[in-house]
Order: sequence, then C-alpha cells, then structure tokens
Amino acid sequence: MTDDIDLRRPDLYINRELSLLEFNGRVLAQALDERLPLLERLRFLCIFSTNLDEFFEIRVARLQELQALGSTQAGPDQLGPTELLNAIGARVHEQVDIQYRILNDALLPALAAEGIRFVARGEWSAEQAAWVREYFDRELAPMLSPMGLDPAHPFPRVLNKSLNFIVALAGTDAFGRRSGNAVVQAPRSLPRIIPLPQAPAGQHHFVFLSSVIHAHVGELFPGMEVKGCYQFRVTRNSDLFVDEEEADDLLRAVEGELQSRRYGDAVRLEVADTCPQAMVDYLLAQVGLEPIDLYRVNGPVNLNRLLAVCDLPDRPDLRFAPFSPGLPAVLGRGGSIFAAIAKGDLLLHHPFQSFLPVVEFVQQAASDPDVLAIKQTLYRTGEASVIADALVAAARAGKEVTVVVELLARFDEEANIALANRLQEAGAHVVYGVVGYKTHAKMSLVLRREGRALRHYAHLGTGNYHPRTSRLYTDYGLFTCDPALTSDVQRVFLQLTSLGVVGRFEQLLEAPFTLHEALLGKIEREATHAAAGRPARIVVKLNSLVEPRIIQALYAACRAGVDIELVVRGMCALRPGVPGVSERIRVRSIVGRFLEHTRVLYFHNGGEPEVYLGSADWAERNFFRRVEVCFPILDAALRARVIDELELYLADNQQAWELQTDGSYRRVEAGDAPALSAQQALLERLAG
Repeated sequence: MTDDIDLRRPDLYINRELSLLEFNGRVLAQALDERLPLLERLRFLCIFSTNLDEFFEIRVARLQELQALGSTQAGPDQLGPTELLNAIGARVHEQVDIQYRILNDALLPALAAEGIRFVARGEWSAEQAAWVREYFDRELAPMLSPMGLDPAHPFPRVLNKSLNFIVALAGTDAFGRRSGNAVVQAPRSLPRIIPLPQAPAGQHHFVFLSSVIHAHVGELFPGMEVKGCYQFRVTRNSDLFVDEEEADDLLRAVEGELQSRRYGDAVRLEVADTCPQAMVDYLLAQVGLEPIDLYRVNGPVNLNRLLAVCDLPDRPDLRFAPFSPGLPAVLGRGGSIFAAIAKGDLLLHHPFQSFLPVVEFVQQAASDPDVLAIKQTLYRTGEASVIADALVAAARAGKEVTVVVELLARFDEEANIALANRLQEAGAHVVYGVVGYKTHAKMSLVLRREGRALRHYAHLGTGNYHPRTSRLYTDYGLFTCDPALTSDVQRVFLQLTSLGVVGRFEQLLEAPFTLHEALLGKIEREATHAAAGRPARIVVKLNSLVEPRIIQALYAACRAGVDIELVVRGMCALRPGVPGVSERIRVRSIVGRFLEHTRVLYFHNGGEPEVYLGSADWAERNFFRRVEVCFPILDAALRARVIDELELYLADNQQAWELQTDGSYRRVEAGDAPALSAQQALLERLAG
C-alpha cells in the first residue's frame, strides 16, 4: 500500500441524499420497463411517489432545519444544507416531470387499451355524470366543510399529505362582502379513486375523487361564482422529536409527539399545473415555503393512491405470476419445529421460502407445556400480527414472556404503542429498549425444558417479524440451538432489560459495541492476505453504505489488492473506479419484484470463508446509535449456499444497475450472455 492518497478527499464520496434519489430514480425506471406486467409498472410508479414523500418528510425536513439554523454542516462530500437543498430540488423536479410523463404518455394509454380507464370529467357520459352527481350528494357533500378565507377564517393548517383545493370565488357572500378565496379539504375517509358502475363487461372504469369535487365545487358556495379550483397538497416534517433523556416515560412522550406529525412544518407544496401563478404565490406564502419547494404536477397530486387499482382481482395477467413459498423438507407441516432445529441449523430465504415456520416457532412455543420462557424483539409487526397474538397467548398461559418493543420505529410508533399496551395487559414484560439507541436487532429466543436439561432455541433474522412484508422483502432467517449462539442471544436480551455490562460475545457482533471495529478488522485482514499474495475477496450485500471509516477501509483494502464486490440497494457514498483508489471495487444495485433487504457479509479469509447475516446497514446510525446484531453462519453447507446465492446477484443482468464513478447508475445489459435474474432464479430454486 502507498501512503500518498488522502482517503478523506471529498471527491471520493457521493452525497447520500443524492444517492438515495438515484435509487428512487431506478424505481421510477421500472415503470417504463415493458418487460414487466402493466399493473406492476404502475405499482413501481406508486412506490416512487411513496418513497419521495418519506424523503421530503424526513431528509429534506432535516436539511431545511439545518438551513434555518444557519448551519454550514457538511459531510465528507463537502455539501452544506443550502447547496444540497438546491441540488435536491433540481433532481426531484426532473424526476417528478418524468413521473407524470410516464403516467400520462405511457401507463394511462396502456391501461386504457386493457379496459382500465380513468375517465376525465370531459369524457363522462350522461349516465356517468348523473351517477357522479348522486355520489357527490350522498357521500361527499355532507362531509365537506368549505372554508371561506377572511380574518375570522384564516388559512387552515392542512393535514400532512392530505388532498385539498384552493378555490377562487367571485361575487358577494351571504353577508354582502366581496368574495375571495376558499379552501376545501377532502375527507380522508373517502377513497381517492372511485369505481364507476357503468363500465362495459370485463372493463374497469374509475373516476378520481378530485374530479368529483372539481365538477361540483360550485354547489359548496351558493350565490357565488367559482372562477377556479385547483388541487394542492402540503408535505410536512414528520420526524418526531422526543427528548429521551428528559422523558420520564418514553411511551407517553412518544404518544404526545404523534399528533404533531400531522401538522409539522411544511417542506413541499404540490399544486396542479393549471394553477395561476398568483394563486401559487399565495399558497407558498400561506405555508411558508419558497419557489424551490414548489412542484407543479400534470395529474393527481398524490399518485400513490393509484395503488388501489394494482391488485384488480380479475386481471392476474397484468401482474407478476403468483408463487407458493417453499418449505424445507425437515420442516414438514404439523411436526415439532424444535425437533427439526435440534437436528441442525435451518436457514430460510424469504419470500422464496415461507415465513410460516417463523410464525410457528412462536406459536408452538406459546402452546408447548415444556417451554418456560420466550424473549422477542419487535420493530415492525404490522396490524393484526399473529406473532403478537402468540406472545399474548403465551403470557396469558403463564409463561415468562419478555418483549423489547421499539417505540420509535419510524411511522410505526402508534401501532407499536398499541402493541406494547396489549402485551402488558396480558402479563408480558415489556421494555422499550435503551434510551438513545433504537433496538433494531431481529431476535427471538425460547427456553425449553427437555428432560432434566434446559435448551435454548433462537431465531435470528435480517428483517422484521412482519408476515406481510415477508412476501415483499428478501430476508434471511436462521433457526439454531447452537449453545454459543443462543448464549450470546440470551446475553443481548439481558443487556436490553437489565442495562448491565455483559462483556464480549463468543459469536455475535453487536452494535453499538463490537460491530464496527470487528468489520474494520475483517476488512484489514483481507488486505493483509492480499498484501501477502494470497487470494482476497469481500462481497457485501446491504441496503446502504455511507459510513466514512468503513469506506476508507474498503478503499485501503482495494489498494492492497482485495477484490471487492458490493450489492447496495439504496444509498452508497463510496465511489468505485477512482484511479489509484477503488479500481477493484464494483458496486451494483438490484431493483426487482421484491425489495432487496438482506444484509450479507462474505470474507474470503484466506480460503476459510466467513459469512455473516444481520440487521445492520453500514451507516453511522446502525453502528453507533442502534442495537444491532450480526450473526455467523456456522454450518458449512448453509454458508456455501449463502455464497452461491450471493453469486446470483453478482451475475444478474436483468434487474441490476451498476454504479459509475460519477455517481450515476447504468443498467446492466445481458449482451450475449444468457439472461439471469437473481430473484427469478431463487424463485425457481427455492419456491414450492
């Protein structure tokens, strides 16, 4: 290795926010991919919209706060808040323009050709117009509270991401005063897309709620003339502020903050592109935003509502082919899952393999009279969670049930508060993790009496205990009763509940204590192998890679001769292909049918390979502000299987994008090679 390169150079880092926008751009590109079924292309368009909402609610909101404070804080890329907000504004305006062109010029015509039409007001038949009128009178008018704006009726603080209309009025009101503007807020309880009953057989016709309101808004202002009606939507800062050090009761503190999320500071204004500039300026002033925060759109202001039509039951031909998740033979239905685990470690790769054994692990533990205790971390579970039901049943049956519920799992706080209360009412011991550190580790531990001995069984995963997302996200889950591993898991739970010092673990790597330094050590070890002329290779699959010291270590290992292959779905601050720094580093992103969510670490280690799975991405928050676990795959056959599945992702030429040195991504083309989709190959290999 040479010492003449400053690995802290700003030109060696890609800004993480802009990198995240690039990922969302890859999601948007899926909506244009004609190899995909039509309704799945529409789904990707909606996912792009949802991702963008969260980007503004959290990341742009945080940057605007820093800007307002006059901060010049910059990351390794040297972009300060103002410069970064300008760059974000330019990129997002470009992406939003593309999004609506895809909708209007590609997807809507293609859907119409398939008999799925969104009927505009000017295209309603007399019969349809009559039905819409009746729907407005019956469903809408009684719920609407139009607000004329005057000193006694100031501009309302509209809800985050709600559908609203600014209405320009002429004439005089009931009190003889000159009319001005008014705001109409659409009820959140009503669907944004309404099926029209008059569609021909085999077809689906829809009308937007916004079209219904536009058509009949005049009836809300009797005696006045509507000169214009324009939809708009305000996105607000949705990050919760909870002073965990000052809060006596974290649950109550989070509950108190949840209501404020709906009315946080405005960060983005979306308006119909037909809205006059004077009206736009008025709206910007009312919500306290600048022109750069404005997005004019040629269509509905909330495209993620189109998800409602993506699962039409009679159009499976326009969606991905269904599949049945596989199930390892040793986990035959009806048998004891503990007996199966006792024969050896079991590894499941969801959604290609069923999540049902994870559910059954907790359910059987709840009903097994030999099970004495269950310990579980819960980050996101979804509504009506069967795993939560099993934990409640176990607690009511008198078993010792300890659950670590992460109250601050973003956008799931309310559901997790309800879950925590429900578990406590059933008699479970509930803790909220460690103040200042989110508990992000995915672990379940069962203590079972077998003869005169007590045996521990554990499940460790890369994803949440959420049956629905297990069909949508790729994740690994390991079942084990290995004494060293389960003893480590037991000590993690002890640490989370007692807050005591439990020392170093035998097998697990844990953040915020050992994970970061251990990974730096493993990267350096590969560099040592390379420097000695031995084969050296690192393959890592993550959601994000942004931590500077890890990136510096990878650069140094590359310069020592280590071959480094990274599969990073989203943010990646590392810049590959820089001469003299990162020529041996390749970075790719997979965007496909399933959301890539596995975190896999492979170190060649001089021919004695190590494979770790875990819950942590390579970011500062995961290493230093969260409780995470990274667990080894000790079984040689399972380890070889994980490496083989990693190789599929490295060979993918259907859903892969390669990161270029300038921070852009280029779609990987098959060329003369056989077409290979890693996700499809895993479906064929593992699914039932």
